[in-house]
Amino acid sequence: MNPKFQPLFQPYTLNNGVEIKNRLVVAPMTHFASNKDGTLGEQERRFIGNRAGDMGMFILAATLVQDGGKAFHGQPEAVHESQLESLKATAGIIKAQGAKAILQLHHGGKQSITELLNGKDKISASADDATGTREATHEEILSLIDAFGKATDLAIRAGFDGVEIHGANNYLIQQFYSGHSNRRSDEWGGSREKRMRFPLAVIEAVVSAKAKHNANDFIVGYRFSPEEPEELGITMEDTLALIDVLKEQPLQYLHISLWDFYKKVRRGADPAACRIQLVHQQIGGKLPLIGVGNIYTADEMLEAFNTGWAEFIALGKTVMVNPDIATRILNGEESSIQRAIDPEQADHYGFSDTLWNFTISGTQAWLPPLKGQEAKIIDI
Repeated sequence: MNPKFQPLFQPYTLNNGVEIKNRLVVAPMTHFASNKDGTLGEQERRFIGNRAGDMGMFILAATLVQDGGKAFHGQPEAVHESQLESLKATAGIIKAQGAKAILQLHHGGKQSITELLNGKDKISASADDATGTREATHEEILSLIDAFGKATDLAIRAGFDGVEIHGANNYLIQQFYSGHSNRRSDEWGGSREKRMRFPLAVIEAVVSAKAKHNANDFIVGYRFSPEEPEELGITMEDTLALIDVLKEQPLQYLHISLWDFYKKVRRGADPAACRIQLVHQQIGGKLPLIGVGNIYTADEMLEAFNTGWAEFIALGKTVMVNPDIATRILNGEESSIQRAIDPEQADHYGFSDTLWNFTISGTQAWLPPLKGQEAKIIDI
């Protein structure tokens, strides 16, 4: 390995004593490859089967915690006892490659897909006519919170090293915190503090499941999106207020969701500052932060890490293009890292059929670019 990349391979000890062997994390990636019942599919097995080598942590794709919240075709599930064996197999695939296996806990809320709801109503913090969503009742909110705890119980028994609470990307948990999507006037909405109640209750349910198993070495992380474009949406001021509360919770890490690691503030703070910089300052060393956002090469990873704004660097699109990227860096082969998908090498990437079709269409900005094409920009 080129010695300059050594900082990326330093170990880090979390506040529960668990050591992560290096600072590289596989970001959660939607693969559209689980079976219809949410169990491990053969194409999913192929996709995750060789991407965790020499990585510190591997965060699995958004995994459904309750019927009625599925937001992707081929989405994995941690809902039913019958899915436990599948979850054990999934955890085993990642751990056999030497990375910590982290299950991301998810509910789509108003972004759930109607045809995948098994006859259930689409629910969220508030009604949304555009998506056919109705406001969740108090009892349904309690059931949703409980579902995150039950999914954590399944994850622990399945042998996962931890879970990540998906509070980002305008899914259910973010919908409760956002003033744009949460227009309730009861104890679950209104003021910023009341809008924060749902995410905090989810954390409490997850941590309670961990305590029930006396699993101190089980990792709990929380992912968030720092801003929304809508007038009443989340601002950096809202996010910094959330960080003040999150950093006091019994969590092991925070994970900021960014399309661009260096994205500047939209509103609610200094627009000349990078979002991740302000978030890291607000955390004040209480928890490590995972940073992410359009980072492809070893030099770009090192540059991002050397800002001091994140203790871990998460990689998504570049891991899709280069499944063995960490191993390449360790072997001094960083010059072979590619930035784009070659449509002529379908067998090289191990994508599911659906993911491959999305990719070669060249229309999805959240996927890596095709060879010879410019990467698309997402302004979020």
